Amino acid sequence: MSQTSISPATGRLGILTPGMGAVATTLYAGVLAARAGQATPIGSLTQMGHIRLGKRTENRNPLIREFVPLADLDDIVFGGWDPYSDDAYAAAMRAGVLRPEHIEGVGEEMRAIAPMSAIFSPDWVTRLEGTDNVASPGLTKWEQVEKLVEDIETFRKENDCDRLSMVWCGSTEAYHEPVDIHQSLDLFEAALKADDERIAPSQIYAYASLITGTPFANGAPNVTIDFPAMVELASREGVPISGKDFKTGQTLIKTIVAPGLKARMLGIDGWFSTNILGNRDGEVLDAPENFRSKEVSKLGVLEQILQPEAYPELYGDMYHKVRINYYPPRGDDKEGWDNIDIFGWLGYKMQIKIDFLCKDSILAAPLVLDLALFMDLAGRAGRSGIQEWLSFYYKAPQAAPGLYAENDIFIQLKKLKNNLRDMMGEDLITHLGTEYYEEG
Repeated sequence: MSQTSISPATGRLGILTPGMGAVATTLYAGVLAARAGQATPIGSLTQMGHIRLGKRTENRNPLIREFVPLADLDDIVFGGWDPYSDDAYAAAMRAGVLRPEHIEGVGEEMRAIAPMSAIFSPDWVTRLEGTDNVASPGLTKWEQVEKLVEDIETFRKENDCDRLSMVWCGSTEAYHEPVDIHQSLDLFEAALKADDERIAPSQIYAYASLITGTPFANGAPNVTIDFPAMVELASREGVPISGKDFKTGQTLIKTIVAPGLKARMLGIDGWFSTNILGNRDGEVLDAPENFRSKEVSKLGVLEQILQPEAYPELYGDMYHKVRINYYPPRGDDKEGWDNIDIFGWLGYKMQIKIDFLCKDSILAAPLVLDLALFMDLAGRAGRSGIQEWLSFYYKAPQAAPGLYAENDIFIQLKKLKNNLRDMMGEDLITHLGTEYYEEG
């Protein structure tokens, strides 16, 4: 196989996050601590994962970051936007994810990361009060684009960045299906200039990102880049996009457990999932219109993995319920509880109960890092448009029109690693293994 021509990862990479709340500040602090030798970047595939190359007998299993040319942690600089004016240090303290001693260890650098004024609308995120860092409310949608473009280029220049990646770390927006203005780039750009209220703030960030040549990854269930106009723009500008909705707690467990049950041909009568969460994300999702965005991304996972149309006896009548409850005392310590009613040989009933006491931002932060680095790699490799090989990181992966998105986490990981092998001119791994048992 021939190796893809990939531009070197020289110079500085700016990672921009719309949203500087719990997830983003946990990312910043973790990367700063890791490069200072104060912590280990656990949970990051780019930093800790290995990749097998060639036959098992060759014993080639390098670190991914030593196999593909990724930006080094020492070359990363952070920036972002937020509707609250707290710098990253104050925001991290307010979020309460990390213990103060972990934030203090990188406190000087965290204080230097101040948010740019945000494009924000209470029509799309209803539960955030006291916002004090919102761009002038009199700006039209097109003027908001111009403002963000200026922010991006100013950040690039002031921080001497050679390249940028943008990863959405903001709140979940109210759910709205794409409409006519989202069906082509001409219609979308005309709607921007007409100040159309059906354009969400996240869509404005994505548009500004792409027209400045900045890869964009969507970490929320928002309808942000998964519509024809934005795919067309990514193709026109030659910029990678990927999304959507970070796969962290409960859905992570679903994409691990469901493939195992299906592999053993065990049936499922019902899967009930409920969460309690007390951080800013939980407060926003307490609004029904915002929860609907999350519900859509969560509900589709099991149906794709289990293929009820192919296995009607096992999954055709499965009842799937998802609930998220805002519970302030928990803060960022989310609890995901699953009850799974399954059946086996001769239809005998069994149950599985999972109680996942997790830290939402601790699980999400390494995903943001990986996505920023892999999206930068994709850009340097000349890849543009939808990066389906990064489905590993998302609850509702984006795929080409007419193509279903794979949700089985084990298949997703094989796809990701085979894409890396392909970029570097290595043989793809099929796991067939018959060559070890052939005579001669």
